[in-house]
Amino acid sequence: MKAKKIPENIKAKVKNMKSIELKKRLNRNRPMTSVTIRIPKDVIEDLKRIAPQLGFSGYQPLIRAYIGQGLRQDLARLEGQLNVEKFINSLRERGVDKMTIDEAISEAG
Repeated sequence: MKAKKIPENIKAKVKNMKSIELKKRLNRNRPMTSVTIRIPKDVIEDLKRIAPQLGFSGYQPLIRAYIGQGLRQDLARLEGQLNVEKFINSLRERGVDKMTIDEAISEAG
C-alpha cells in the first residue's frame, strides 16, 4: 500500500492558525490589569538597571516581556503537544497511514 501524502491545504491551515495566534499576542493594545507581586529588592534594582540597556522604557515592561516570553514558550510546548495529537488523530481518521504521519513529524522536526 502506497503512503498518502499530507495535503498542502492541511499544511497551510496549520501554518495559518499559528500565524493568527502570533498576531494576537503581538497586539500592543491588549487590555491590561493590575497585579501585586512580591519581588526581592535586588531583583527590582537589577531590572531597573538593565531595562534601558535592553531598549525598555522601564522595569515593568521588561518584567512583562520576561513573563510573556516564558508564557509563550510554555504555551507553545503544551498547546503544540495537544494540537499535534489532535492533528495526528484527525489524519488517521481520514485514512493517512502511520508511516506517512511519522515521516511528516520527522521532517517537521
